[in-house]
Amino acid sequence: MRWLALSLAGPGIWAAGFSAVYALHGTGCARDWPEVTLAGGIDLHHAMLISGWLVTLGAGAMLMLGLPRAGAGALLARQLPRTGGWIGLGATATTLLPVLLATSC
Repeated sequence: MRWLALSLAGPGIWAAGFSAVYALHGTGCARDWPEVTLAGGIDLHHAMLISGWLVTLGAGAMLMLGLPRAGAGALLARQLPRTGGWIGLGATATTLLPVLLATSC
């Protein structure tokens, strides 16, 4: 049953990151983070959103690095966790892109 938990880990990381980035978006709008400019000309709001996205991508990448590539056992038990990891990583990379690139609030 460990393979089942590993199979759901990728989408779970995406779901947590998706929720966190959108929560940061709402918090930033409520607290006027777009008005705060940081070094390099980026506003605090986008800096926080990009940081949340990168942390989520990093967690997905760490999951993928930790999954076994091959081994004994049923094909389903070996392949499904990697498939779930790729689904989570791909979803993180694509579904959070509009929040990062669009204008704030």
